[in-house]
Amino acid sequence: MGFTIGGIREIRSGVRRRGRGSECIAVAEFTGLWGWDAVPGARAAAGVCSCGCPDCRSPGAHPLEFAPRVPAGATLDDVSRTWSEFPGAAIMLPVGRAFDVIDVAESAGRRALVRLERMGLPLGPVVATPQGRTQFFVAPGAAAELPGLLYRMGWDDPTALDLRGLGPGSHITAPPSDRGGLGPARWLRPPALDSATRPPEARLLLGTLAYLAHRSRA
Repeated sequence: MGFTIGGIREIRSGVRRRGRGSECIAVAEFTGLWGWDAVPGARAAAGVCSCGCPDCRSPGAHPLEFAPRVPAGATLDDVSRTWSEFPGAAIMLPVGRAFDVIDVAESAGRRALVRLERMGLPLGPVVATPQGRTQFFVAPGAAAELPGLLYRMGWDDPTALDLRGLGPGSHITAPPSDRGGLGPARWLRPPALDSATRPPEARLLLGTLAYLAHRSRA
């Protein structure tokens, strides 16, 4: 995609010059540098969702119904125009085009991250959610392949591991946005040029993630 460190600085300084908030800074990086789409999302306070639905099933943890997707490659002005229509919106990232996600309990995910880094395996971005989950970005297609991959590794029942794949149709809350009124999502491993645009194949991480997910539930 031709991104450079200078490009990162240019986006960040450009946003600051225009007086735009942290959400715009983050979205501009996601779309302009990492090639991700983004969608304005709902927020929640005291269990009440900003979408206005009194019986919302996922308060503060879903895209706003009528908000447009901000596509990969969107400019700072594009981002600012969209977010000005939905002030205070959370940042949601659609899963399935640029990356899929492997979602595990945070305790297992943190231990796996340390072990994978020590092993020198390729890693993409990793998010910790306020609900106590860890989300590993992996190459698209992982969610559909996950049951088969786990089966070949000797794990018959992914649900018993508390490990799941998120693919097309799913959205995750991106840092620094709040999720569900419980607090902000956080980067355990932030995006970088060598990982955000080319997340690793799930099979490279899955053995370690499954083993530690199993250990954490034993």
